[in-house]
Amino acid sequence: MEAKMERFFESVGNFFTGGDNIPWCDRDLIAGIERELADAANDEQRNASLMRLSWALVHSKQTDDVNRGISMLQASLDNSGSPLETKEKMYLLAVGLFRIGDYSKSRQLADRCLEIQPDWRQAMSLKKAIEDKIAKDGVIGIGIAATAVGLLVGGIAALARKK
Repeated sequence: MEAKMERFFESVGNFFTGGDNIPWCDRDLIAGIERELADAANDEQRNASLMRLSWALVHSKQTDDVNRGISMLQASLDNSGSPLETKEKMYLLAVGLFRIGDYSKSRQLADRCLEIQPDWRQAMSLKKAIEDKIAKDGVIGIGIAATAVGLLVGGIAALARKK
């Protein structure tokens, strides 16, 4: 019983805080990876640094960084060297789209990742975060609409009483 209550309070807390399990990245890490990319001696090091930089950018708290990461991933997606690299780029692109609020496209990419690897825990976690966010936004939207209707009805009723 106690475990059920704990899960309940955790889910309520996550609902109101918008909690997800996707990590964040800070500007210092991004700057370090950018230096690493500039110092790359060959294509292999450059490609590895670009993947790390893409990861860091889409996990940033700065919208400009996330948008930059999305652009990098979109530009490089067709040039992936292997199916594994394509899957990783699709996942990172889905994370970036989630971060900027494009939940529909993010969910599509997460689904594509899960078609490739159905047991991929990161993609499953991202998909759950997307669905939770969509549900939360829907509930908040319904609450705002209900409040607006209530205020409108209350205003009409107040006007009717004055007459």
